Amino acid sequence: MLESIFGSKTIEKILFYLLKNDQSYGSQLSKIFQESLSSFQKGLDRLEAGGILVSFRQGKTIIYQFNPRYPFLRELKNFLEKAYLFLPQEFKDRYYEQKLRKRPRRKGKPL
Repeated sequence: MLESIFGSKTIEKILFYLLKNDQSYGSQLSKIFQESLSSFQKGLDRLEAGGILVSFRQGKTIIYQFNPRYPFLRELKNFLEKAYLFLPQEFKDRYYEQKLRKRPRRKGKPL
């Protein structure tokens, strides 16, 4: 939908995902969207180089989130929110609004 503005579908997916989930990492996005890891890593690197995202390490994992110092962050988020309203509900449910477990279940804990 916004591919022509952002330059690629991958960038669009990353921005929508971060809008709804605050943080993510490359392999998580790759698993959710079932696409190659390299395309997401390139997109995340491009957004970070542009100052839109920032990254930090958590163990061996590099976590990405919106840069709170980005001067147009509020406008970007408002734009993404408005565009998100026009996405089909099945995409929202399948990719962006699913509840993902952020850490592993304790060993031996009953389901």
